[in-house]
Amino acid sequence: MKAYLISSNIIDWDHPEVLAKAKQLSKHLKTDTEVAKACFEFVRDEIAHSWDFKCNPITCKASDVLEYGTGYCYAKSHLLAALLRANGIPAGLCYQRLTINDETPPFCLHGLNAVFLEDYGWYRIDARGNKPGVNAQFCPPDEQLAFPIQIEGEMDLPDIYADPLPQVIETLTTYSTYLEVSEHLPDINPDKF
Repeated sequence: MKAYLISSNIIDWDHPEVLAKAKQLSKHLKTDTEVAKACFEFVRDEIAHSWDFKCNPITCKASDVLEYGTGYCYAKSHLLAALLRANGIPAGLCYQRLTINDETPPFCLHGLNAVFLEDYGWYRIDARGNKPGVNAQFCPPDEQLAFPIQIEGEMDLPDIYADPLPQVIETLTTYSTYLEVSEHLPDINPDKF
């Protein structure tokens, strides 16, 4: 579990602003489930999804996502992992491979989280941000993610990662606008899974 609690360059939960926000969100809450829900709802509802809101700059590090209040799904998952880890709750990164336009290829990765809750074990949550047709919720033990797997070629990547995938970091650090990122969304080779 130690790997899912560390602070890193991207999941920088020891940054003063991230740590302060984590403690603010958990104040007066008693269980890890209550804290995880508060952190999840903050990132889902208060951090704007870069594409939905046409927001720049492109963020990657958790502290930058918090500072600018925006991020793609991957960046939002970095912040959520940081807030959870700052509260001593193990958190990792998960990915789905989805179609970009909901019906046909091409595909791209979608970033979300898994959190380890004492009463439930590993539980996946998706703080991407709700909008018409997207209704992700925190309701353990049931998962309610933003996107279901629907067509051939889409998949849930099976692992829970302690660190972001390299292609995600490359995309978020190479391109500087929400439009550029949307034209270069990361993907994986499905034959490796």
